[in-house]
Amino acid sequence: MDDKQAAPEPQRITDVDALKVFTHPLRIRLYYALHTAREATASHLADQVDEAVSLVSYHLRKMAAHGFIVEAEGHGSDGRERWWTLSSHRGFTFHNADFADRPEGAAVIGQINRQLLSTRTERYARYLDEQVAWPREWTEAAFSSEYVPLLTAAELQQMAEELGAFMQRWSDVGRAAEAAGDTEGREHVAVQMYGFPTRS
Repeated sequence: MDDKQAAPEPQRITDVDALKVFTHPLRIRLYYALHTAREATASHLADQVDEAVSLVSYHLRKMAAHGFIVEAEGHGSDGRERWWTLSSHRGFTFHNADFADRPEGAAVIGQINRQLLSTRTERYARYLDEQVAWPREWTEAAFSSEYVPLLTAAELQQMAEELGAFMQRWSDVGRAAEAAGDTEGREHVAVQMYGFPTRS
């Protein structure tokens, strides 16, 4: 990608109240569903997460209040349901360092990370349960790996940045293909990566 046309960075959360939005597991599921759908109404999303439309609408308004989602353009305003889209299609990120001096922030980060882990684990478990229904080309392409390199904290940070850039490049490939109408044979692919110190 040309540096002059580089896509914006992920939305970085530095406000504790904004961070608290994602302590609710349903909001994480709605965010992911909206990321996949690109644009959707509360009714569409309610079907995706199997919840009441009124409850989904409530949580969407909470997410919108902190700027995580916005009304999608091009759907008119004739009094029907609102169409929503993510405010940043590069997702959101948060860093421990931004909340290091705030005990409440550290506690919220811990809670959100556990919610994210639970959501991701459920998603992978669902794939394992349903993989027999996927074509062979997909099950052969799917992977699950773990590496345990011996690194310094600075090297782990560098690795995280390189992995982020690598995955963003592939996300851009898929988004560009979609914009060009090249959607044949494409599926959303969940790639989950973790990097943390361990002594066991």
